[in-house]
Amino acid sequence: MRHPVFVFSCLAGALTLSACSGTTNGEVNRAFRDVNVVDESNLNDIMLTVGDPNEAVVYFQRTLQDNPDRIDLQRSLALSLIRAKRPTEGVTAWDRVVQHKDSIPDDKVEFADALIRDGQWDRADTVLDTVPPTHETFNRYRLEAMIADSNKEWKKSDSFYETAVGLTTRPSGVFNNWGYSKLTRGEFGEAEKLFGQAIQHDPDLFTAKNNLILARGAQRNYTLPVIPMKQVERAQLLHTMGLSAVKQGDTQTGKSLLREAIDTHPQHFEDAVRSLRALEG
Repeated sequence: MRHPVFVFSCLAGALTLSACSGTTNGEVNRAFRDVNVVDESNLNDIMLTVGDPNEAVVYFQRTLQDNPDRIDLQRSLALSLIRAKRPTEGVTAWDRVVQHKDSIPDDKVEFADALIRDGQWDRADTVLDTVPPTHETFNRYRLEAMIADSNKEWKKSDSFYETAVGLTTRPSGVFNNWGYSKLTRGEFGEAEKLFGQAIQHDPDLFTAKNNLILARGAQRNYTLPVIPMKQVERAQLLHTMGLSAVKQGDTQTGKSLLREAIDTHPQHFEDAVRSLRALEG
């Protein structure tokens, strides 16, 4: 709470000294400007991380009106649009960033990410091809793997996923995506292992738990794995397993699992009740 007073005191002192030491008004103005830059930088970081994404968009759009050529503000606007789940506008913003004379390879990677979110897979592939091969980052290889998946280039996909895993300390999401890739190929055993690794790295990642059940169900394995799960999660996973059993033609097993899901859930489990009624009706 004392910092603003301290800064103000220092600046007031600078103003007083300027009259005695011959310091020019320009130098004093630069001192004020430097402080404003620090404050603005802190505010920019706050808007990008903890602020409401749509409010951040408005803030950076307004700030860019006074500083249209600043690439840091252009990046911040593009990032905010993606955070606000406005990918089409985000694509336009990132396109502007990569055209800037001070653009860096990471900007193209972020541009490709925005294109994928907007469903423009082919264009994203083209953009990533322009990123120098020496630019080896987690996000770059994560996107390369996803594009290879979309093109059913499985060997490339596996190679990119493996590289991405080695470039992050939080690989749960990569393992989950890699597992889902294996699931779509019909490699259910491999998918199960990868989902298990995802859960080991992030025991709260419910998507990986649900995908793990799908992989086991595809192998007609209808027992819950030994993984961390809350009571509600257990009911939801039993529901998924029940539906998987029905899909495999094991209808009676599916009904039993759905009943168990209903009994397990601490509240009324409408989805499972509806599924069971449909089967029994």
